[in-house]
Amino acid sequence: MYRTSRIAAGVATTALVVAGVGVGLGPGVAAAEGGCAVSSHAEKQDVSTWGVTHVYDKIASAEQIGVGTSVTYKVIVGTTGIGNPYVNTITDFPPVGFGAPTKTTITAYHAIGGQVTEDVTAEPNAGGWKVTSTGWFVNSGNPVTLTITYPVPDSIKVGQQVTSGGVGVAGTVGVSNEMPGLTACFTARGANAGETVIGSLGDNGLGSSDGQLSSTGSLSEILSDVLGNLIGS
Repeated sequence: MYRTSRIAAGVATTALVVAGVGVGLGPGVAAAEGGCAVSSHAEKQDVSTWGVTHVYDKIASAEQIGVGTSVTYKVIVGTTGIGNPYVNTITDFPPVGFGAPTKTTITAYHAIGGQVTEDVTAEPNAGGWKVTSTGWFVNSGNPVTLTITYPVPDSIKVGQQVTSGGVGVAGTVGVSNEMPGLTACFTARGANAGETVIGSLGDNGLGSSDGQLSSTGSLSEILSDVLGNLIGS
């Protein structure tokens, strides 16, 4: 199904060009020939890390995402080895032209409960959105993960490749890093009926990445999930 969706998107874009309709690159869109990696990885090991490697990842929720729905990025900060820094700020930079996030969570280690996921409030920060804490504990078995969801603007065109901005991290010595190249890319496709429903729920704080359909999602599946959640609650 993924292959079919991708071919369909390409055919639709080609048809517009043949018809003489300009297909411009919208906000935050990379040229197709530049590739589109759904995730990226960075490492830091220098005198400030005391022989421990700090690792950073950014991942988009899918390789193809419907226009008018939502995209969720995960930003993961971890270490290898025996180091245990504390992270107090993570700033995510969405694609240029994207609006405020609709949902933000942090998953981090707690002395009681282990890895716990909590809702947090993201605040504007130099063109991105930051979350802060007195300090999230990090070690090789317990990374800290920021999960942040943004609406995909209707101005994005089907077939376009949308690349996010990078990531900034601050905390104790060694872990702090500015990574404009730690990006994630997805290809925009047409949204199906089920995704349109979830997109509107997300705009009202009721969606989140849990409602993001894959390219194989069907309307009956999403309605079944929604009804099941309502009955369960």
